[in-house]
Amino acid sequence: MATTVSEVMTRNPETVEISDPVVEAARRMRDADAGDVIVLDNGRVVGILTDRDIAIRVVAENKDPSTPVAEACSTTDLQTVGPDTSLDQAVQLMRTNAVRRLPVVENDRAVGIISLGDLAIERDEDSALADISAATPDD
Repeated sequence: MATTVSEVMTRNPETVEISDPVVEAARRMRDADAGDVIVLDNGRVVGILTDRDIAIRVVAENKDPSTPVAEACSTTDLQTVGPDTSLDQAVQLMRTNAVRRLPVVENDRAVGIISLGDLAIERDEDSALADISAATPDD
């Protein structure tokens, strides 16, 4: 059984700069088959933009897709972990801060992301959440 974040995280996550247009973030999500991108400010991790953020803060508000990521990103007080963080610590941080994803940062660079789905697959591979998280779009 895995004990550290690096053993279960998604490596090389998609990133966008905070000034990039939301449409670019959406394209990167589509191309990576991901529901989120890590937001950077001059290369420094400052947030996470999700597909839900785009739906609620851009589409539902009838904003232009060229709206900067900064206007759609809902993340404040971002929590991050390092690759050597224990899974128990990551779970506790997610629980305490009511977050579903944590960027994994090493030397001020995003090296991964860990999600509730990743933890579900690792901790209880027979759970419904693990089944959904492990499914591919064609399943």
